[in-house]
Amino acid sequence: MSAPRPGSERRAAGWAAYVRLARPQQWIKNGFVFTGLLFGHAWDSPAALSAALIAAAAFCLMSSAVYALNDCIDRERDREHPEKRTRPVAAGEIGPRHAAVFAALLAAAALALGWQAGSTVAALLAVYAALNLGYTLGLKHVPVLDVFIIAAGFMLRILAGTLGLGIEPSRWLLFCGFLLTLFLGFAKRRAELAGLSGEDGRAGRHRVVLESYTLAFLDAMVWICAAGSVLAYGLYTVSDDTLIQHGTDLTPTLPWVLFGVFRYLYRLHRRGGGGDPATELLRDPWMLAAAAGWLATVLVLIG
Repeated sequence: MSAPRPGSERRAAGWAAYVRLARPQQWIKNGFVFTGLLFGHAWDSPAALSAALIAAAAFCLMSSAVYALNDCIDRERDREHPEKRTRPVAAGEIGPRHAAVFAALLAAAALALGWQAGSTVAALLAVYAALNLGYTLGLKHVPVLDVFIIAAGFMLRILAGTLGLGIEPSRWLLFCGFLLTLFLGFAKRRAELAGLSGEDGRAGRHRVVLESYTLAFLDAMVWICAAGSVLAYGLYTVSDDTLIQHGTDLTPTLPWVLFGVFRYLYRLHRRGGGGDPATELLRDPWMLAAAAGWLATVLVLIG
């Protein structure tokens, strides 16, 4: 076996750092793009499926661009966090200038790819980028608004998978999706505050907005949004609109949703989790089983 060329290990490590900077494990969130195909009965349309795949890929690239820019700007604060301090920019593996260029290239590629799915998808990607730029530059310091912006990012994904594909978005879908993403956003803030509250001032040094939150307030928001999400979805499963559109009610899917929400709350309060929905889903086999069971039940009922 030939010996590796000088510097090959360094180049490999550099590429690995850029992959970590892009956070591909977070791409699972872009699955929201496919909700339009599922609930709009458009999965058997090759054109719609192709457009949805392109839109999802474009959102993967754009979200990675946002992560890279955010890590570049927040590198000093990330160093105050026990886990985020290992991110490539905070750890000094990638310089901030290189991270910014990488973010710009990803954003340009995302817009070019999104245009292939349609002008509406490209426009929604641009709005997503602008919204997250404002978030990174200061809106994330405004209590409550910061969580609403996180939720808005998910709603733009849903709109890309509905309006962007020529599918009329269901009001129920938008309502349930917004409440669910608010729940996940407040849970994220609750996990961050709980994880850093043991050290005086550290929570605020990592994320300024955490100084304006208390665990009691965030617990109230989490429970309100969790209850609202479950109630809204329960009403959706038995609504007349659901019966007309799908030819059946979706009540059998409700236990999966309840179990998934309750399991998330359990991990938030008893396992020190809740800070990252994508990580929680991938790490917890029971939550993964609930998501798979929900999807399988939906497909059986409306397929």
